Amino acid sequence: MSNPDLDRLQPYPFQRLAALREGVQPPADRDMISLAMGEPRHPAPGFVAEALIEHTHGLARYPATRGDTALREAICSWLSSRFQVPAGWLDPERHALPVNGTREALFAFAQAMVDRGRPGARVLMPNPFYQIYEGAALLAGAEPRYLDATPGGQPDFDAVPAAAWRDCQLLYICTPGNPTGAVLDNAQLQRLIRLADEHDFIIAADECYSEIYPDEANPPPGLLQACAAMGRSGFERCVVFHSLSKRSNLPGLRSGFVAGDAELLAGFLLYRTYHGCAMPPATQAASIAAWSDEAHVRENRALYRQKFDAVLDILGKPLGLERPQAGFYLWPEVPERDTDFTLGLWREEHVAVLPGSFLARDGGAGNPGARRVRMALVAEPEACVVAAQRIRRYLQ
Repeated sequence: MSNPDLDRLQPYPFQRLAALREGVQPPADRDMISLAMGEPRHPAPGFVAEALIEHTHGLARYPATRGDTALREAICSWLSSRFQVPAGWLDPERHALPVNGTREALFAFAQAMVDRGRPGARVLMPNPFYQIYEGAALLAGAEPRYLDATPGGQPDFDAVPAAAWRDCQLLYICTPGNPTGAVLDNAQLQRLIRLADEHDFIIAADECYSEIYPDEANPPPGLLQACAAMGRSGFERCVVFHSLSKRSNLPGLRSGFVAGDAELLAGFLLYRTYHGCAMPPATQAASIAAWSDEAHVRENRALYRQKFDAVLDILGKPLGLERPQAGFYLWPEVPERDTDFTLGLWREEHVAVLPGSFLARDGGAGNPGARRVRMALVAEPEACVVAAQRIRRYLQ
């Protein structure tokens, strides 16, 4: 016996990619270059590793689920500075919770927020999307509704009928978007907040790519920033998810946070107390160091700019590509089925990309990821350039 909703979960994209490539031998004379997984491979900041080592004495005690006050203070200070939230609006005691990576938090949040007893529960999400949103909805007892991307890369909110908004309990948004790199501006975010007020649903904003952007003078806005511009000091119905994985090249630290509506976070804290997911003390100390420093983040962005410049110089014209608004993905259309392109590129050039159809669902108008692939420019600059050269050769 098991939860029958487990049978509704689809294989993860990388499982499908492994199955697609099974039995196919790439050329042995070329090293493998992977652009398939969005796993940062820049060096981790040394001062964060030192903070982790220096605080191993903390292993002798149980950590609190809500985290140390110093960590929540560092989180609120960073949020206020980065997203123009007025001083004092973010209370470390009420508005922030550390989490062990946003993947677990994005999943767990739906389990704590969805009302299973309400008929027709819906969780709305972008399409294409991070598959955790879908699994979270299904295992919370809700039905996913997929919002196909517009040509600009963000969900087509105009196409959502009023009945779907009425049934919505939770809306996942991803800005900057994975895989499109598209950014929701303040006006779009404020429109969603007004819709949440009108139809009584929660907005869960996955902002994990917010710190990777091309123009230092124009960082992407965030949901709490939109709240602040509206004078919503309580951040009602709004929560944001942030991570050190992409921002600070620390995917192995498994550290992030959830912030926003204090009432929602109180319920989420209760859930997490039972769930048993407190952040280890040494990880908290390392996280404080990371959230308190911006120099390494600026260096990180500079390295991504360098890679985008080089790769777009090679692939921009052949694939009709422009620089994305933010994030570290390219999301090109390809001249054949996305699975055929992915398999052919692997077979002939030993380069891994991810078929776009694996990141989306058929919402009735076809799969919006079909005939696209996701390329993550996470490897070292030299490897990204070589991969781009191989892709251009394959296209020719």
